[in-house]
Parts: sequence; C-alpha cells; structure tokens
Amino acid sequence: MDALTYEDLVSACHAGGASVLTSVTELAPAAGPHAGIAPARYTRGRNGTYAYETRFIDGRPQSAVVVDGKASQLNRVEDAMALAIQEGDPALSRMPRMRVDYGEFSAYDYELPHRFVDGHFRFGTVDGKPTTDSPVYRAARNSTPADSRALLELSPVSLVLGSWDSSRKSHQARYRSCAVGEIIGVLADQSENGREPSPRGAARKDDIAPSVRLSGPDMLALLSTQRDEMSARTVTKIEQAAKNAKSGTTSASALGLGAIPPSLDALGLVACSRIIRSHVLSFAALRQLRFGTDNDADVACRALLAALALHGIALADEELCLRANCDLVEKNAPQVHLDGRRGSWRELVPLTREITGPLLSRSINEAVATAGLTWEGQVFEVLGNEKILAGVESNAEDED
Repeated sequence: MDALTYEDLVSACHAGGASVLTSVTELAPAAGPHAGIAPARYTRGRNGTYAYETRFIDGRPQSAVVVDGKASQLNRVEDAMALAIQEGDPALSRMPRMRVDYGEFSAYDYELPHRFVDGHFRFGTVDGKPTTDSPVYRAARNSTPADSRALLELSPVSLVLGSWDSSRKSHQARYRSCAVGEIIGVLADQSENGREPSPRGAARKDDIAPSVRLSGPDMLALLSTQRDEMSARTVTKIEQAAKNAKSGTTSASALGLGAIPPSLDALGLVACSRIIRSHVLSFAALRQLRFGTDNDADVACRALLAALALHGIALADEELCLRANCDLVEKNAPQVHLDGRRGSWRELVPLTREITGPLLSRSINEAVATAGLTWEGQVFEVLGNEKILAGVESNAEDED
C-alpha cells in the first residue's frame, strides 16, 4: 500500500477527481467483549436516552447506537488541532485563526461552536469598533463558495468543518463540513429489547458523615461562604432546601454533604457486537469552492483544505478518549481508501501525523506560491463583550 501524497490531493481536487477519501476502524471495549459502553447521551423531553438507528451492516439491516456523532467527532478534530498548535505543530502553527479575548480567558474559532460567525466574535470589538464593521471580517463574512479567499485567509476551519451565518439578515454564508465522522455500535441484542437500555445504579458514599441534617440558618450560613463560587441554579436549590427546613432540619445533600443511597435512575450501559469508527473527506464538496483566482490556484487552495482536514483527523485518531465508561481500543489498523471513480478504490496506509503533517506543510507552500495565499499564522484579535462575560454561567451536570 502507498501513502497519500500531495499529487493525490491535487488530482482529487481537479474536476472529475476522487469523490471521497474514507478511513474506517474496527473498535472494541477495552475491558473485552463482555463490557458494556456508554454511548452519547441525548435528551428527549425531560428524560435521557441514546440515539438508536438502523444501519446496513454485513449485508443486512441491523440495530445500532450512536456512540459518537458527527458534531462530537468534529469537536475532537478541533480539540486535537488546538493541542497541536499549543505544542508547536510546525504546519498548524501557520494556519490563520481568530481569537476572542475576555481577559480572564480566550478562545479560538476552532473552539467555538459557530466558528467564524460565533456570537463571541460578532458581538466583540476590533480596534474599538464592532467586529462586524471590520473590513477584514466583513470581507470574510461576505465570502461565497464562488470566492472564499477572504475566509480562507481568516478562518480556514470554517470552510473545512462547516459554518453557517444563520443570524444574518441576508447573504448568509453557509459551508457544509467537508470532513465528517462518527462512531456507531452494532447492538448485541437485535430484538426490540436491545433498544431499551437497562437502568443503572448510582450512589454517593460519605465515610465522614453518611447522613447530614442541618437547620435552615445553618444551611444559609454554609452557603454564604461559597455563594460566589456556585451557579445560580445550585444557590436556588440550597436556598429552597433551607426554606423547607422551617423550624426543623433538612438534608444537606444540596450542599454535597452526606451519602446518597443506591438508586436505579441512570441510563445503563449498552452491549455491542461491533463498534465502527468512520471518517469521510469529501473532495466533491471541496470542488464546489473557488477562491477568486485561476484554476490551478483554486486546486492548490482546495488541496490545502483537504490536507488540513486530514491532519486534523490523524491527530484526533491518536486518542481514543470519549467519556467515562466508554474506553475503547482499536481491533485493527484503519482501512483507508481513496475513491478512483466508477466503482474503483485504492487502498492507502493509515493516516498518521508523520504523513499528514508534511503533507499539510507542502500544501501550504504550494498554495502560497500558486495562489499568493497569506498563511503566516496570523491571528485576528477580537475583544470580547463584557456583557457576555457577565452572563456566563455553567450548570452542566457532571458525567458519571
């Protein structure tokens, strides 16, 4: 098998080239086939659930569960890129990016859900004026698939991983993600019961004080020592518990004190006969983009975006860290195929940073030389709006 080359990318980015590149990996529970796993959790109404689907696997329809969806897989690519840039990845460090600064913390376009049109950017300021008034930002925001150069030089992740300027009154830029991925599990139980996870036990142990009951005033006194460190929801919960105590006492569980007896309220684990991770890079989607130059320059820019996506995928696949109770291992090497059109495929060696890193570096050099692209690691700085910072609150529940 051959390794993917820059010439492969160029060929695929020409009209009539390869439609896709795919990478498929068989995974398994780290503890063995007997172990259940925790798929991605969703909500339906007020209840938690898993996403079950029917997929065509091994020549027949089978019930499957989404272990990690498209959005989550793209987030893992972004996280891997962020870490690689922090560690000085020589190719990714040349990528243009946007940063919003709130003083206490900052975030980049590849860390925000809406990428270059995220509200943190749009409601911020550049040189004392609204970001949306910046000529650089406006040029990128006015980009279209017919000429995406301004966005390519401001926030290329927005072109590769997708973005949609949905809140704009008109001329809403919308770019589909050229790279997609997912992890699914084939249910071991293919009956209807397989789509009904068993409840799972949960409890909290407190060896110091298995049971703590406090008066209302004492609850409020303890609350006063940490009120500024707690979310509004938690504060309200504690205040309500103190009120319920009236002249007596009440459980201090709202303060995180005392044990909680075992209960069967949590979603159970799922048994899978197979677990499959897949990535798809669409050259067909990349070929819809143009950059206001001649054909050779357009091809070089598309090849650059393809290399960027593949490097992100290779970096993300280095770590199989999904969530608690979902530790996985690879059963075999990723099976990578490049579409040859008309039913033909070419098998390639698995994507690794040793392959995709140099590929991205060369792609940058070629795009700079051919299209006159500016990719010097420039960062578009935005000052975050203090009103947003003042409203930040985290009420997310911890995963078990």
